[in-house]
Amino acid sequence: MTLHRRITLIAAGAVAIAVGLAMLVAYFGVRNQLLGQIDSSLRAQAAQDTTNSYQHPPSLSPSAGGSAPYEQMVLADGKFFASAENNVWVQTPRLLPISKHTAEVASGTEPAFLDTITVHGIRLRVYTFPALDQVYGSGTSFQPVAIQVARPLGATTDTLSTLRWVFAVVFLLVVLLAVLIARFATHKALSPLQEVTATAETITETEDLEQRLAIRRPDEVGQLAARFNQMLERLARSRAALDDSVTAQRQLVADASHELRTPVTSLRTNAEILMEAGAQLDPEDRRHLLEDVVEQTEELSTLVADLIEVGRGALPDSSMEDERLDELMQDAIARARRNSPQTQYVVTLAPVLVHGNAARLSRAINNLLDNAARHTDTGTMVEVTVDAAGLTVRDHGSGIAEADLPHIFDRFYRGASSRGKQGSGLGLAIVRQIAEQHQGSVTAANAPDGGAIFTLKLPTEPADDPAAGSYETDPSETGPAGLGASETGPSDASTVTDG
Repeated sequence: MTLHRRITLIAAGAVAIAVGLAMLVAYFGVRNQLLGQIDSSLRAQAAQDTTNSYQHPPSLSPSAGGSAPYEQMVLADGKFFASAENNVWVQTPRLLPISKHTAEVASGTEPAFLDTITVHGIRLRVYTFPALDQVYGSGTSFQPVAIQVARPLGATTDTLSTLRWVFAVVFLLVVLLAVLIARFATHKALSPLQEVTATAETITETEDLEQRLAIRRPDEVGQLAARFNQMLERLARSRAALDDSVTAQRQLVADASHELRTPVTSLRTNAEILMEAGAQLDPEDRRHLLEDVVEQTEELSTLVADLIEVGRGALPDSSMEDERLDELMQDAIARARRNSPQTQYVVTLAPVLVHGNAARLSRAINNLLDNAARHTDTGTMVEVTVDAAGLTVRDHGSGIAEADLPHIFDRFYRGASSRGKQGSGLGLAIVRQIAEQHQGSVTAANAPDGGAIFTLKLPTEPADDPAAGSYETDPSETGPAGLGASETGPSDASTVTDG
């Protein structure tokens, strides 16, 4: 059953119940009113009978309802008399049935009562009440009796029957009208829902998430339409993101296949040469071939590690902790000095905390330092800064071509200055991915006086124990963690240089 039909039936049912209850109350009110009028006239008849118990009661006036057409006196011994036209009681065939209750009233042990009975197919309203009647032959002696007066209910029954028919017809008409009104009102109220249904069906058939519902009224249905539109927008964004992800995955697989092909082919070629002519090769040529194999193996391992890093998903919450960004940078500087001893690093550290994964943050820092070392001439400096905004790595190389700047963080992208140099083209892409995983960002720009500046912005906060400083290293420096011999961890930011 449709919602439209259910609401229509519920509304019509509610109206039917309300109208039915109202008609029942009205019917029984009229019925009690009519019976009350008859009971009043019977009691008025009884009042006159009581005051004139020694003789046949006089007739009531028309304003009092007139005398009851049925009247009977019952003695305590069960004898019964009917009123005669000459104003006396005479013994006649019984007009009204005599019950045990009637006999008790006649004996004076029970009070008056009203009852409805049927005599020869005629419905009668009977009022039985106690009275005193003069004993025959005694001028002053009276005996207890019960007098019964009754009126037929034919007119009342006819009136109530007509009223029932009228109420039944009115009830049916009201319910029918309620159904029509409820159907119309429900159609008007649910038309926006039908629009939602039609839009959903259209979207299902066409997969077009750009359709939107018109918000016609600021009511609950309008709010539903607004929420539906918001859901469509989220679905559209989700599908766009999913399509982008699928496209990126396909591009990653294609690029990875292309990048892996070169070192694998080179390795295979060198291995075949060594296998076929290994004994006949000059020792020097053999050594060069083996060095190439080792270098290509390292390149392949780096590429595979970068591919694994790029393919990682979101960071689990359990791996995120508060880390000292300045301490991570100190460890990275020590590693960079070992890998690029010809490069000088000028580092300014501020004690800051970042909530993240230490391993991935270190990977991003190492990639930025390695990139700076590759593009810095021998003997020049790489300037590194850690502060409340994150970290900055600035080299003094040839800078980034303007055409390469928009794509510098794309996967497998190799700029003009990187071509011919070792690398997979994934290092900066990994930096951007790690930055986004930590609710940060990374940007690249050319410095005004030459070189490139890479800025990794991260949400940080000051550290409680500011045990960091600033220093400069050169190949002759020695000290713990690759720091200068004079650098032992000053308490505030400063610059230490060797003379």
